[in-house]
This record gives sequence, structure tokens and C-alpha cells, in this order.
Amino acid sequence: MTQELLPSKTTFWALAALLLVLFCVTNLPWELDGYDQAKQAWTSYEMVTEGHWFYQRTSDDQGLATKPPLTGWMSAATYEITRSWDIAWRLPSLVCAGLIAFLLFRGATRAYGNTAGLIAFAAFGFNLLSPRLATLVRSDMPLTLVIFLVGLLIWEKVRSEQKWSTQDRWIMFGLLTAGMLIKGPIIYAFLLPGMVVAALYERRVDGKEVLAVTDRRCRVPVWCGWWPWIASLAIFLVWVIAGCLRVPRFYELVVIREFLARFGEIGPHVHRSQSVFFYLPHLLHKFFPWSALLIGFATFDLRARNWSLRGAFREMSPATLWLICWIAGGIVLMSLIPSKRVDRIFPVIPPLCLLVAAQTGSFLSDERRRTRNSRWIAATLAAAVLFTAGYAISRIVDGYRNHRDALSIFGRQVREEAAKNHWRYEAIGKSDEGMPLYLTRPHFLKPDLAVAKWNNGELDALAVPVDQAPQLMRDLHDSARRFESETRKDLNRPNYVLIAR
Repeated sequence: MTQELLPSKTTFWALAALLLVLFCVTNLPWELDGYDQAKQAWTSYEMVTEGHWFYQRTSDDQGLATKPPLTGWMSAATYEITRSWDIAWRLPSLVCAGLIAFLLFRGATRAYGNTAGLIAFAAFGFNLLSPRLATLVRSDMPLTLVIFLVGLLIWEKVRSEQKWSTQDRWIMFGLLTAGMLIKGPIIYAFLLPGMVVAALYERRVDGKEVLAVTDRRCRVPVWCGWWPWIASLAIFLVWVIAGCLRVPRFYELVVIREFLARFGEIGPHVHRSQSVFFYLPHLLHKFFPWSALLIGFATFDLRARNWSLRGAFREMSPATLWLICWIAGGIVLMSLIPSKRVDRIFPVIPPLCLLVAAQTGSFLSDERRRTRNSRWIAATLAAAVLFTAGYAISRIVDGYRNHRDALSIFGRQVREEAAKNHWRYEAIGKSDEGMPLYLTRPHFLKPDLAVAKWNNGELDALAVPVDQAPQLMRDLHDSARRFESETRKDLNRPNYVLIAR
């Protein structure tokens, strides 16, 4: 029964429907007040409203957007089609998540069978990271898609023993350029270490090298040549150099604070450092129960080989070896960078899913134990669905109970009142970068400028932090409090209040 249920079309479509629901609802209620979402949302908003397509400021006019513009371009293009910022900010990541899940299912099914394809699909959808990032207003999911496409192309080359063609190299150039324009050279951290290790670990089959560094030395290279890497880096450097020459403080805020300071303290620019082992326990937790399944597979395989690690690697297929090098290289290099955050390791999740699929295919190949082994796989799948659904439900309930979207609701109420009363309105603030976006205002106003505009009759309403309202109302002629936002219980930030004439 279990053997028939796992690869069935009904099971796949049921899981796909549930995965789509979880991807769409896990971040409800939608807001921009955490994880630097407002910074990412602001880039596309400024592109559309002010025409700054390559370099953007922050909402307080004091800083700069520190990431390349490709993710912002995608959101801006989506807005031109949908005319909804909520959709424009979240749809690109959702589409990228769906593409990764589909490519995992297709690739794993072709390589390891229907059940393994289903498990790869499920492993990507049912963990604690993918549903969270699928509609988060960040560049993590687009970057992960690009990194996965590059690694997947190498995996296909290794698996099919095909050499690199000119068309393949142009595809690599396009993907690497996209990665550079999403988040800069971080794409190298997830790919190059694994490629170096795989290239150095030359494994011979019938006297021929299976993994090596150049086309002339072997029949299955992991290296496509230098020019796609160098050309894509050159395009990124053009963006950086132009920013340094044309945009004030670009070198300080982007090159030094955003990039160089991640590797250590540079003057006043300090990122929070974490232990070198920071990512391992987080991956075990966030990728559970698939992480436990991988450990179980490894233990089962080593036990069958009398705990000979060398023998396991000697008999390992080149495609699986590349997956291990890809995953381990990314984790090790990212662990060596002092500045760490859980979501930054997300690009190793898709190759981990492929590795789960490869091990699943091997685990189910034993006909004598196939029924028992299928039950273990089905139990893991059921646990993953329950674990992820429980996490999503708890996040949604917690979000609404703690009024996580309080400023979003407040901004909508202000816009409705302003439209009804034909008010000219602005916002004062600094820490809540999403507020101008909720109010659809170009930027925060400085308090002295807001007071001057109010007293000159240029403004009819102001949204201000509640702790600044008493002082401001003493300076604003004929002002009165109208309504206040709900208290956000999980954030130690002030409420906002609407002041109107």
C-alpha cells in the first residue's frame, strides 16, 4: 500500500496543493517590519516612483540600498502588471520557490525514480525555511534559484558525462550575471569551494578521471571555463565602480559596511559575529526531519560497508559526489565568514534535497526490504508535513495575536481617511522603515521641515511616532490626535498616531 501511495499522482498533487498554501500563508499577516523587508521593498518602490533604477536611497534619505538592483527590477516589472505592491514585492520569490520545487521534482525523478522525485519535492517544500522565505520580501529565494540552476547544470553534466558546449557556457554566464546582480559575489561562496574540492578529488573509472578541472584532462568536467565567471564579475564591478564614482557615500555604505565589514571590524562598521558552528545546528533544526533522514541514510550505508568511509567514497557515483562537494563547500565557506544569519545558508537546501532523493533511490533499491523502507520514507514525509504545517499555523496565529501588521493596518486607515477628506499628508519617523511604504509617501520628513510645511498650510495630516506627538503638537498650529496604531507586542517600537487639523 505504501509503495503504491508514495509515487502516485494523487499524492503528488495533494502535496503540491498543500505546499502552495503553506508558501502563500506562512508569512500572514503580511508586513515589512522585520528581516530588512522594508529595505528590499523600498528599492522597487523608488524605481517606479522616482526612476532610480540602479542606485536607491533608504526611506530616511540618510542611507543607500546596499544590494544590486535585479530583485528590485523584478518587483517593479510585477507592479506594472499587477498594480499591487503587496503582490509585486512577494510574487517574484514565490515564483522562484515554485520553480525550484518543480526542477527538483523533474531532475530527481529522471535520475532516481518517481518516489525519489516526490521526496526531493517534499523536502524542499516541507521544512522551516522554504515556506518562510517564499513570500518574504527579500532576495534570498531569487538568489537560491540562480545558485541552484548553476549547480544543477553541473550535476546534469557530471551525471550524463557530457562536455561543456558554447551554449552551456553562455547559459552559465547569464546565470552568474543574474546572481551577481541579485546579491553580488556571494554566489561564488556557494559554488566555487565545492567545484575546487570536486576537481581535486579525481576519481577513476576504468583508468579514466571522472571529476577533474579541465576538458582536456577528463571526460566529465565540473569547470565550464574562465570567461563566464570573469565576465559576470566584470559586469558587477561596473555597477560597483559607477556607484563609487557617482553616488555619495556608496564606497562607505556598500563596499565597506555591507561587504568588507562582514569579514571583521572595520572602523565603526561592525556586523554581529557568530560561532563557526552556527549554521550546523540551525540546519539540523530547520531541515528536520530530512536532516535526520540523511543522517540515518549515512549510518545505514556505512554500517553496510563495515564503517569504511573510504570505501563509501570510492563507490559513490560522480553525481552524488558533486552534490556532497557542493553542499559541504558552501557550508564550510559560509561558516568561516564571521557575520552570519540563518537565512543566508538557505541556498544549500536545494542540493540537500537532491542528496535526500539520491539516498532515497538507493535506499529503496533493495527489493527484499523495499516495503519496510518505503514505510520509513512515508513516515518521514508525514512528519515533515505535520512539522511544517504546525510551524506555519503557529506563526500565523502569533502574528495576528501580537498585531504584527499593526502599522500596515494603520497605513491603510490613514490612506482611506486622507482620500475621504482630501488631506495632504506625510510621515515622520526613522526606525520603522516600512511606514512610508504603508502610507505610499516618498520618504520620511524631518520634524522641523514637517512643522514648517504644516504651519504654512501645505499639510493637513501627519503620521508620527506616539512618543514624539506631544512635542510636535505644541509646534503644529490647530492640530488634534485622530487615531493610533495597535501595539506590536513582539517589537519594542513605539506606536504611530495620526495628527490632523
